[in-house]
Amino acid sequence: LHCRHGCRTVIASRNLQRVSEASKKLVAATGQQCLPLCIDVRQPQTVAAAVDEALKEFERIDILINSAAGNFLCPASALSFNAFKTVIDIDTIGTFNTSKILFEKYFRDHGGVIVNITATLSYRGQALQVHIIIIINAIDAMTRHLAVEWGPSNIRVNSLAPGPVTGTEGYRRLGGKFAEGANLFDTIPLKRAGNKTEIAHSVLYLASPLSSYVTGTTLVVDGGSWLTSANNFPAMLGIASSSA
Repeated sequence: LHCRHGCRTVIASRNLQRVSEASKKLVAATGQQCLPLCIDVRQPQTVAAAVDEALKEFERIDILINSAAGNFLCPASALSFNAFKTVIDIDTIGTFNTSKILFEKYFRDHGGVIVNITATLSYRGQALQVHIIIIINAIDAMTRHLAVEWGPSNIRVNSLAPGPVTGTEGYRRLGGKFAEGANLFDTIPLKRAGNKTEIAHSVLYLASPLSSYVTGTTLVVDGGSWLTSANNFPAMLGIASSSA
């Protein structure tokens, strides 16, 4: 969506082939430049190299969207120490790594916008998600603290918390199809899951001058889901047994 609104973009992943294919599709669809890069957000040196390459190509970076994450359904009693650490390394430490490197290499002197993609799972006790709940709380806290520290450098930092979003890997892995079949989305005030375009529009708002006086906050985009959706232990454990 940022391509459609005039942005030249960089998309980065550990899997260069995947982002290269996505880049070609984005260029064909929008006519804008899209640079695919290989990084591991857990390794600051790879992030720094990618930022250097992006600056060499485009000479500026205005927006950082932190969306690297790993998640799965798993009871805390079955969660391995390594799995817990891995998710924290990718989600929390990865978000800090990319934000700090962009700050040092460009944002400190030129200003910028950071959008951290989180979730609503930490707003109440959520079964089978203790690992991701800790991460969301950490990233939302990071959002607030960096907004305060970096605001004087004209850097805005916000979080965006989606609800269930169709057509995504998370939707597939975390039981979206099951929820559809069991009519669980009927409990959401808007009576449906969201879609990728709705999330993209919300990120666009936070990244654009439309939100020029918005920083240090979390925008919830979930149709009211977190207010009404219940913990369904038997159903979630049934999903977890095949995905954890």
